[in-house]
Amino acid sequence: MPASPSVIRRGFTLIELLIVVVIIGLLAAIAIPKFNNTKGKTYASSMKSDLRNLASQQEDYFYFNETYAEDIGDISFSGSPDVVLSISEASVGGWSAVATHPAAAPMTCSVYFGTAAPLPPATSEGVVHCE
Repeated sequence: MPASPSVIRRGFTLIELLIVVVIIGLLAAIAIPKFNNTKGKTYASSMKSDLRNLASQQEDYFYFNETYAEDIGDISFSGSPDVVLSISEASVGGWSAVATHPAAAPMTCSVYFGTAAPLPPATSEGVVHCE
C-alpha cells in the first residue's frame, strides 16, 4: 500500500533544539561563577589552616628555644600543596606571617602574635585574616 502524503514525521524542530541549547547555556552561566567562588573559598581555607598550624609549630619551637623561628625550615613545617608561607618577623616577643596561593591571587592571609608588626590584612593579634 503506498504511503499517504499526510504521514506525520516524528522528531524535533530546529526551534525546539535551539530553545534547549539556550536553556543549557543559561544554566551553565549560573553554575560556573558559583563553582569559581567555591574554589576561592577552598584556597582561603587552606591558607588559614596553614597559618593556624604554623602558630602551633611556632609555640612548640618557642618552648624549646625561647624565641620564635625566623624560617619555615627551622620548624620543619609542611603545609598544603601550593600554599606559600613566609615568616616576615620573628623574635622573642612575637612573630608574623603571610600565606598566599598562586591560584587565589590576589588573596592573601596573614596573622601576627605578640610585639610583631601586624601585616595587612591582619588586624587582631592571633586571628587569621584574609583579603
